[in-house]
Amino acid sequence: MKKIWIVLWVMVILFSLTACREDNGQAWASILAPESSRTESMPQPTVYQETESANAQEAQSADRNATENATESVAEDIQELSVSDSTGSMAESAEDISEAKPVQETEMNEAGGMETDTQNDGEENAEMNMKVQVGDTIFSATLEENVAVSALVDMMRESPVVLQMSDYSGFEKVGPLGTSLPADNSQTTTHAGDIVLYNGNQIVIFYGSNSWSYTRLGHIDDLTGWEEALGNGDVTVTFSLN
Repeated sequence: MKKIWIVLWVMVILFSLTACREDNGQAWASILAPESSRTESMPQPTVYQETESANAQEAQSADRNATENATESVAEDIQELSVSDSTGSMAESAEDISEAKPVQETEMNEAGGMETDTQNDGEENAEMNMKVQVGDTIFSATLEENVAVSALVDMMRESPVVLQMSDYSGFEKVGPLGTSLPADNSQTTTHAGDIVLYNGNQIVIFYGSNSWSYTRLGHIDDLTGWEEALGNGDVTVTFSLN
């Protein structure tokens, strides 16, 4: 804005100088008018008259050129200022956009990360439970977090694990997996509803209690009807994901 005011002041000064020149010319014309009237009767050479006319035309032409040059210079300055201001505005807008974009991308990435974490948490929570079907009765079991459970979950993702389980000593049912899972055995005292891995390749479900070296797999959530479902003999038990 300061540059524009300076340019406008220059234009005013130039137009004032031009007006002063015209006023001075008129004043001198009024002063010299008597002499012109005295000398009108005197014959003047043709060459002198032509010279004065040419000088007057050159002076007027010089004044017009000076005024036009000053106007063009002011217009160019105004145009440059406008271009500079618009360029600065565009640069500021570009900087604002470049600053806003990383923030938006960061917010989007954070929101996407939160959604992904939520989905992963939901999947992990879903994997922490399984169905245990004994005959026609279905029970829900909460799984432990260890390498043996991870391997069992992988098996159940492919297809439900169906075992023929035999009664042992009146407190548990034992069934062979047909494969070995990575064991993490420790001395454990079991209770009704416990599900454990024995010897790396057998699953044991308890309706009584025992103390031995097992790898814990999970526990039945609700024992209502659990002992009745297992009965006294052999049973078919299906383990599957919810």
